Amino acid sequence: MSDQQVLTERHGNVLVVTINRPEARNAINTVTAEAIADAMRLLDEDDSLFAGVITGAGGTFCAGMDLKAFLAGERPSVPVRGFAGIVEAPPRKPIIAAVEGYALAGGFEIALACDLLVAAEDARFGLPEVRRSLVAGGGGLMRLSRRIPYHHAMEWALTGELVDARRADAAGLVNRLVPPGQALAAALELAERIAANGPLAVRATKQIITNARDWDSATEFDEQRKLSEPVRSSEDAREGALAFTEKRAPRWRGR
Repeated sequence: MSDQQVLTERHGNVLVVTINRPEARNAINTVTAEAIADAMRLLDEDDSLFAGVITGAGGTFCAGMDLKAFLAGERPSVPVRGFAGIVEAPPRKPIIAAVEGYALAGGFEIALACDLLVAAEDARFGLPEVRRSLVAGGGGLMRLSRRIPYHHAMEWALTGELVDARRADAAGLVNRLVPPGQALAAALELAERIAANGPLAVRATKQIITNARDWDSATEFDEQRKLSEPVRSSEDAREGALAFTEKRAPRWRGR
């Protein structure tokens, strides 16, 4: 295993980001947070990348903040992007969490910052901060209540108990529940299906779904048009229609 704390690998138009601190259960220190932020910046800025996957090495997704680093005075947060380089400003392009083992505290918050979640059947999730008289401040409390029913979110957050993958799936949190060891492969397959679509349309679609909760009903279609009309008039939109009529795969150019 590389001594780099975060690994990146391209699979076609998909960027796979691996938190690579298995000896610390992939806990986040400052160096790791900065490296994840760099990977998110690469995903955002590289026009040849259409989607991303984030996972953890060694059978664990992420145990949250590195408490040893915290006690040494570190704050594993990056300006603008926040904790772990992702929770306050996720990438503009779709990103999928591939969860094996534990996704706890800040690790769960990283997963919740993603757009889709693939979990191994033996994965476990939790926001145990209240057990240490702390508050889950990396977006977990806000995002969890948007992803699952209110009463489930309250119970998970107020008790700090761990939740197994099957219960998380039943609550609607999980997109794919797969056998242990298969989360990354399943997430990559899902990412590749997304990346096969028009990148401009995918990016605008994510932005509309993300922003729509804040739009007023009187103006929501106007807000949507601001994002959808540039895509409609793009070269890729014409290519999509042309490829359909010519019965061939489209060749996206991202413009």
